[in-house]
Amino acid sequence: MLKGFKQFILRGNVVDLAVAVVIGAAFGAVVASFVADILMPLVAAAFGKPDFSALVVNVNGSPVAYGKFLNALIAFLMVAAAIYFFLVAPMNAWEARRARGMAPADPVTKQCPECLSEAPIAAKRCAHCAQPIG
Repeated sequence: MLKGFKQFILRGNVVDLAVAVVIGAAFGAVVASFVADILMPLVAAAFGKPDFSALVVNVNGSPVAYGKFLNALIAFLMVAAAIYFFLVAPMNAWEARRARGMAPADPVTKQCPECLSEAPIAAKRCAHCAQPIG
C-alpha cells in the first residue's frame, strides 16, 4: 500500500502540480502586492480615495455597501490586467516569435467539392455524399 502511494506521489504529474501551486501562490502574492501597493495608490490619486469601502446607500432602511464591491471589482480588474500584460501577452509574443520559423503542419483533411464537408486526406470518396474526391 505504501509502495503504491510512493509511486503516486513521485509521479511527474503530482510533482509538477505541486510546483505549479507553489509558484502560482508566490506569483499571486507578487501581483496582489503590485495591485495594492502600486496600482491602488494611482487610483487614489485619480479619485481622491484609495478605499471605497465606506460608500454605502440605504435602500428601504437597509444599507447596501456598494463600495466594498467596487474595491473587489477594481482589485480583480487590476489583477487580471497585471496578469495579462505581464504574463499572457509576453508569452503569446514569445510563442509567436518561436513559431515564426516553423513550417506549417501538413493538412489532415480535405474538402469535398460536391457537398463541401471535411474528409480525411486519404479518403477516395466523401462519407456524406459518396462522390469521388480527387
